[in-house]
Amino acid sequence: MIGPTLRFFRPSLPASCAYLLCLLGVSGCALQRHHDAMLVLGDIAAGAAPSGLKERTPQPSRTLIAYSIDGRSHTGDLYLPGDGKPEAGIVLVPGMVHEGKDDANFVAFATTLARVRFAVLAPQLTGYRELRIEPGQAREAADAFRYLVDRDDLSPEGRAGIAGISYALGPVVLAALEDDIRQRVRFILGVGGYHDLRTAIRFVTTGYFEVDGSPRSVKPSEYGKLVFVKSVVHDLRDPKDRAIFEEIVEVKLKDIDADVSALAEALGPEGMSVHRLLTNTDPRKTAQLIAALPAATVATIDALTLSDRDLTRLTARLLLVHGKNDTLIPYPESVALGGAVAPSMARVFVLNQVLGHVDITLSHLFSLRFWTSELPDAWRLFRAANLLLKERELPAVERIAKQATAVIAPDVRGGKAPVVSDRIDQGGLDGAKLAQVATLIPIVSEPAKPGRIRANLPAPLFAPARYAD
Repeated sequence: MIGPTLRFFRPSLPASCAYLLCLLGVSGCALQRHHDAMLVLGDIAAGAAPSGLKERTPQPSRTLIAYSIDGRSHTGDLYLPGDGKPEAGIVLVPGMVHEGKDDANFVAFATTLARVRFAVLAPQLTGYRELRIEPGQAREAADAFRYLVDRDDLSPEGRAGIAGISYALGPVVLAALEDDIRQRVRFILGVGGYHDLRTAIRFVTTGYFEVDGSPRSVKPSEYGKLVFVKSVVHDLRDPKDRAIFEEIVEVKLKDIDADVSALAEALGPEGMSVHRLLTNTDPRKTAQLIAALPAATVATIDALTLSDRDLTRLTARLLLVHGKNDTLIPYPESVALGGAVAPSMARVFVLNQVLGHVDITLSHLFSLRFWTSELPDAWRLFRAANLLLKERELPAVERIAKQATAVIAPDVRGGKAPVVSDRIDQGGLDGAKLAQVATLIPIVSEPAKPGRIRANLPAPLFAPARYAD
């Protein structure tokens, strides 16, 4: 899957859920935007079925466009709100599936963003339909952003950012470092992304990862190994090696547990180097096995890893979401990526239960499981959606924040001030004070207009995330 998918809400519930979540409290609560964030979650949940957001907004348009930047020609899908008046722009880059930007879940997610007044550009990147990530895709994503941000009708006042799903987040971050757009990218949204590509490969092949230096291990994903094979097979110079791996992938797709050792025995030296990495179970050997891969593959890994880049050069705010149950990229990768930028420039939401790689599954709102174990994750999803929607308002937010004299009480959980730790949000909802909400309700003077949500008195954007485990 390459676009976030969500299942649990009845389409008629978003409004009441938004009100409930607002009552649970958050600094600078803007009830209108909160309601809009809940409508977004409800629309993703509904899929093609009716939803509160669909009822309030006209059907967005999706148009295949061609554009050129400095002589480089590209194509992509441009999604626009039904009334054609976006409030911000976002370049949306899919993860690695054959359908690329035409994947049904990805199209649905882009359409949802267009309903909440984003102009969404989904570029057609080289190699995506072959499940390849390549260094050149960073420049292609940067060109898509330039096209979007240069048009005031698509990105009013320069309000624009880039989003990357899964392994696409690497090229997206590298794009945001390109000199011609670095100062113009306002935000980066990442779902299930990576920081160190070698660490991610070690996880895919062995299941090993570390949390604050402590070793952890899960059963490695066989599907993740197949994705890795598809991403490197074009680097093999021997056609026989390529043909064998294509056959291995075909066999595994039919039966993920199939024994392919007989096929692997016929591999040449380069093909065998890939096979040794895939079958290795000792994480201590991973670095050596990666170094033995074809030179072109090693060069690609070097070019796409982010851990050796100076990410403090980014001017974009990072909004990162990752699931602890991710079987393709371990969640500490998003934590590390968030920690590589200035403290005020990243928010990392770690979901404990409901998010796999990019697929979100929540129980029904009125189920016991939802209220006893999933509600904290739902709250984090809501906050992440709210922060993304806030990007539509950025220039106005900055002006209002400078003039604001009202003081909003800080979050209080369990009667104590929350622990602040490296902008990582895994916190719960314990003991939120309703008195805080009472100071916020008068701020909203009128109901939200359909499809348009604005904050009357926003909190400072992207303050350090609160951590309470």
